[in-house]
Amino acid sequence: MPETDLELLIAAAQAAGEIATQYDGKSAKTWHKPNDAGPVTEADLAVNDMLEDRLRKARPEYGWLSEESLDEGDRVHAEKVFIIDPIDGTRSFTEGSDTWAHALAIAERGVVTAAVIYLPRRNKLYSAAQGAGAKLNGVPVGTAARTDMAGAKVLVARPVMDPALWKAQPPAFERGYRPSLAYRTALVAQGRFDAMVTLRPTWEWDVAAGDLILREAGAATLDRNGAPLRFNNADPRLSGMIAANPALAAQITEALAPHPPHHAAR
Repeated sequence: MPETDLELLIAAAQAAGEIATQYDGKSAKTWHKPNDAGPVTEADLAVNDMLEDRLRKARPEYGWLSEESLDEGDRVHAEKVFIIDPIDGTRSFTEGSDTWAHALAIAERGVVTAAVIYLPRRNKLYSAAQGAGAKLNGVPVGTAARTDMAGAKVLVARPVMDPALWKAQPPAFERGYRPSLAYRTALVAQGRFDAMVTLRPTWEWDVAAGDLILREAGAATLDRNGAPLRFNNADPRLSGMIAANPALAAQITEALAPHPPHHAAR
């Protein structure tokens, strides 16, 4: 079943790309969400409407969690649930950049079993089905093997390197950054970066697809306390995310201070 679900997600992601690329991000109608929750554009909403219609018709028994849909909460009772970010990296989209992605996942009893991250402007489609490995445009990918934190290439926002968030000094990472959290997870799964770290409360739709793609690529995916990630929670926010090969992920988790300040950013 994960393989059939993956076929469904791939086709839906490609259809999402066809819709989103019809818009010029710089001129698309844009609104700002309440509580400084970031922008949303007419492209986000158009993609979301298509995905909700298409995917829910295909799997009416699955629950639905999307950044751009009202969360009515009944999804927590569903055995399987779609977890969707119609456009991850909306700010990048509105700037006319190409580092935004469609992130689509299906979780079963808290564990992601099928996932796609698609960057239509870059012609990159990352995918995974449970037990079948991770792929980029159909070619298998795997995580990097580096186990030394010093010099590791890590996707991390600058505020995460605040010394207050670490037991000792922040590690001497070679820091990189991408505006889309989904793309960050994919780049680690691909082995282009050694790890990614985000410490602030993280919406499930930002990382659900990346969670499976990473694990199928050989990575460990943990929250900031070192616990495995679980999805379809009543409050769809996770306690951050650390992703790397298992040895490096364990080292990063161990190096973090136990109770980070709430200002930690992604």
